[in-house]
Amino acid sequence: MTPSQTILIVEARFYEDLADELYAGAEAFLTASGFKVDRLSVPGAFEIPAAIAMAAKAGRAGHCEEFAGYVALGVVIRGETSHYDYVCGESARGLQDLAVRDQLAIGYGILTTENGEQAWARADRKRGNKGRAAAKACVDMIGIKQRFGV
Repeated sequence: MTPSQTILIVEARFYEDLADELYAGAEAFLTASGFKVDRLSVPGAFEIPAAIAMAAKAGRAGHCEEFAGYVALGVVIRGETSHYDYVCGESARGLQDLAVRDQLAIGYGILTTENGEQAWARADRKRGNKGRAAAKACVDMIGIKQRFGV
């Protein structure tokens, strides 16, 4: 990997405390790995794929920096309606479509949990922060892109 490459972290801010914890884990891993980090906040997990698509398109067109990869961070906690299922499924599908169609290096860090306790167990930096895991997945995918010249 080239030093000083920038990774865009796109984070859903719906659960702000959890978002901050996920971001802290991702940012610490990326900077320790020699990457620059840019941060973009969106209202919720559903908006993450569109924001990444916009950033990638703008980068390819020369309107902003072209990012080496993307880390998607957010939390979706099941409620009393089917809204949870739509947000989880569509955000995951949207990110996978971008990764496959546009060969984007994306680390998936959207927590989908039954309750807040489960979300905190996955966000807590002392117990295995999933923001860090998503950042590592992004860096690994950047390496795979480079290996295949994509």
